[in-house]
Amino acid sequence: MSNPRMTYGLTIVMGLLAFHPLSAQETDQSEREAMYRRYLDFFPVKGGTIEPHGMADGNSFWYVEGDPEEAVIWIVDPVADTKRPLFDVDRLRRALATTLGHEPPHRGMPFDRFTFTGGEKAVRFGIDGSEFVLDLDTYDIQRAAFPSEDELPSSETRGVPSPDGRWIATVRDYDLWLRSTEDGSEIQLTSDGARDHEWRLRTVAWSPNDFTRTGGDHEWRLRTAAWSPGGFTLAAEQIDSRHAPKIPLVDWLGPTEEVEWRSFPRRPGQPIARSELFLFDVRSGRRVRVDTGEEADRRIFVLGWLPDGSELLYIRMRAHGWAGDRGVALVAVDAITGATRVVLTEEEHPVYFITVGPGRGETPFTLLEDGRRFLWFSLRSGWRHLYLYDIAGNLIRPLTRGEFPVERVVSVDEASGWVYFTARGDTERHLYRVNLEGHGFTRLTEAPGQHEIRFAPSGQFFLDTHSSVDRPPAVELRRADGTLLQTLATADVTGLEELLWTPPEQFVVKAADGETDLYGVLYKPFDFDPGKKYPIILYAGSERSGHTFLQDPTNAMAQLGFIVFRVDLRSIDDPVTARRIGRYEVPDYVAALKGLAAERPYMDLSRVGVFGRSQWGYHAIRAMLQAPDVFHVGIAVNAVIDSYGHPNFYVLGSPESNKEAFEEASNLSLAGNLKGKLLLVHGTHDLSVPFSHAMKMVDALTRAGKPYDLIVLPGWGHWYPDTEQWERYRFEAYRRYFQEHLRP
Repeated sequence: MSNPRMTYGLTIVMGLLAFHPLSAQETDQSEREAMYRRYLDFFPVKGGTIEPHGMADGNSFWYVEGDPEEAVIWIVDPVADTKRPLFDVDRLRRALATTLGHEPPHRGMPFDRFTFTGGEKAVRFGIDGSEFVLDLDTYDIQRAAFPSEDELPSSETRGVPSPDGRWIATVRDYDLWLRSTEDGSEIQLTSDGARDHEWRLRTVAWSPNDFTRTGGDHEWRLRTAAWSPGGFTLAAEQIDSRHAPKIPLVDWLGPTEEVEWRSFPRRPGQPIARSELFLFDVRSGRRVRVDTGEEADRRIFVLGWLPDGSELLYIRMRAHGWAGDRGVALVAVDAITGATRVVLTEEEHPVYFITVGPGRGETPFTLLEDGRRFLWFSLRSGWRHLYLYDIAGNLIRPLTRGEFPVERVVSVDEASGWVYFTARGDTERHLYRVNLEGHGFTRLTEAPGQHEIRFAPSGQFFLDTHSSVDRPPAVELRRADGTLLQTLATADVTGLEELLWTPPEQFVVKAADGETDLYGVLYKPFDFDPGKKYPIILYAGSERSGHTFLQDPTNAMAQLGFIVFRVDLRSIDDPVTARRIGRYEVPDYVAALKGLAAERPYMDLSRVGVFGRSQWGYHAIRAMLQAPDVFHVGIAVNAVIDSYGHPNFYVLGSPESNKEAFEEASNLSLAGNLKGKLLLVHGTHDLSVPFSHAMKMVDALTRAGKPYDLIVLPGWGHWYPDTEQWERYRFEAYRRYFQEHLRP
């Protein structure tokens, strides 16, 4: 008879021996999951960027550096090339302790937001729920009253001041009102406003010379452009969305379901919210309707006024259709009569990609200070370049030439005759300048990588924030001619040591045509071993994606034991590829994948995943359907599905004029091709890509008899709530799905 104790002991030992290899694998994955979460939760790069706030002289600015516990506020004078603390922190803290009766928060600056008052000799700030004013000479602190409505940052409910400061234009209960700044009296300009037929004050014009291009100051300038320079005429729009298609947003989480209807242009050819442009003479109250065209799908974008106030300028384009077919027009409006004249049109050349819209702050148009000339973007040469026109619409000359796209105008120094702009090469963005005669083309930024440029309002200095995939960000102060003055900030990357980080690999492969170079970035796990085989994940993304320092969550996903890569598709500037959404992207992805794997034996082509969201979620699904033997696992988040049901496909034209392209672009018709595992993730309150897109894909897969996985997020929109709970949930879902089906 055997000894029970011995048998029991042998069983345990045998069990440990049998399961030991699996435990080691689980341990490896546990370490990888821990590293994945650290990459998501811990940003190891500190500094290397600043947010400048311009001052009255048009050159100087201040910015905050450091964590709240030890923050310093610096003031920089580019003319003197100096940088010094704006506040004596110890003196400030002592004064505040006396005023508050207790120690102020943190160890350094107790606040990082303030406004200058008294000719920049004092600052106003808030702390402990109260407002104070600090004299910068004496450090005397006085309690201040809360700002009046007129002093608060601009919004359409609080008002847009006229240039002469006499009036505040507001929208209240869907109607336009004027409020006098002298006696507070009000004048109601309109009485026909209503829900879905409301009045709005908005423009898209902006000055390219701006240290504070983003945020409240920028927003203020955008809206004040609705006023003519003399403050006598106000431009406003009435938006009629009564006949525009609407989508239901269902609240499933209350005691009973509630439905809210929102306007959304479901498909090309359907009505959109219609905008009518009006001019108001504030002296007489006279209202003039501007003839902006009768097309049902036309859109208008107000740019602003000529310096003498004689004309208002706006862009008119067709929402449903490729601008190469339908045209983009720059139109001038007579300030008195409302009569219009077309300054120029782009009919033959595709300019649909130009971003114009309220809040975008970017247009193909830049007016010069003389009011007699302007800059215009066009693709007429096959590349996006700058052209100089006179205000009558006559071409003076092209300013830029070559096989590269100009991205945006960032500053114009008309007195010296220079135009400053960013342009990109294969993987880099740099600052350039050219004079108004079309000569002197020069690159002004030096370091390889991506350069983000912000000019001082004076146009005499700029900040250059730059980085590359293997070089952390830094901020340099330079003169307008590119001369380096000083480096203001350099990123501290010592935290990367904890992540065992190695720089990603940049690569070049051929597109499906065998000729075009595609540029991309490849990420490896922290424990990478070239002798092993790794599953692959393609992160579908926009052009020139991933060429900056430490891209997450791409880097995080690689830590789970994947080879992750991004690759730039053939340019959307190319009219051949642009008008055939869905035809060229997946073949290019496949070509890139095979080109990479041919030289990297550690890439396992039998385990390939793809991830994408929004429009790139469309491409993730399409990869699974168009190349089902290449892509085995896909995750598509808030993905565009239906080519007939989303404005992104307006580039194809109208379904009537380009039916073949619409049919070709549909993912629904390819549902039967699915072979791998596909996870759809969608929020029910998405106003950019309605929930119906996910449901149509579910229906198509169901009818085709194809299994799929679905995560529905009640109440979530296109961009998910920025909370730890939701961030953790969605990234953990992505992790589980790829780990389960690609088995790293």
